Amino acid sequence: MNKAIIGRKVGMTQVFTPEGKVIPVTVVEAGPCPVVQIKTVEKDGYAALKLGFSETAERKLNKPDLGQFKKAGVAPCKVLREFRLDKTDTYKVGDVLKADVFKASDKVDVHGVSKGHGFTGVIKRWNQHRLKMTHGVSAVHREPGSMGANSSPSRVFKNKRLPGHYGCEKVTVQNLEVVRVDADRNFLLIKGSLPGPDGAIVTITEAIKARK
Repeated sequence: MNKAIIGRKVGMTQVFTPEGKVIPVTVVEAGPCPVVQIKTVEKDGYAALKLGFSETAERKLNKPDLGQFKKAGVAPCKVLREFRLDKTDTYKVGDVLKADVFKASDKVDVHGVSKGHGFTGVIKRWNQHRLKMTHGVSAVHREPGSMGANSSPSRVFKNKRLPGHYGCEKVTVQNLEVVRVDADRNFLLIKGSLPGPDGAIVTITEAIKARK
């Protein structure tokens, strides 16, 4: 992997190709992302870049985080992420990465946290079916069903699909296409939908399984 950036999901829209085809896209405000730290194989055992995103006030950071920015001579940022790259020779601490690190037709992987739905039942959480809405069925129309816990094994097996907290999980969507790059406004238009609500922080990396 040689390209990576942090962004904020703005929302969805659509664009038209010269042939008149409609493409649904998600608009991402990608960058500017200052380079806060560079890790090398010789010193750290692996090559990586630590990037910041979204400037914030010093009073909103704790001392360890604030120290990293002061050491690099970079304005404090709300978001800090590390990306493992194949090589980091072309970067210097203080460099600023913008949306133009990617170009149209690039394949990318987008990582984010999915929308939270709170505590939900098995129908919404696992797409299970309800029972018939007739008088022959007792008040168990939307229940999860039998637990199957007889005298043997006298317990419910792990991983049974039950009600619980739905959403707020880290999600990666692979092999998405960059449709357009607006370098002036630091916008990436990425084909399809991305995880998380509008305003969510996402990380965009070069696709590791790019289709040829």
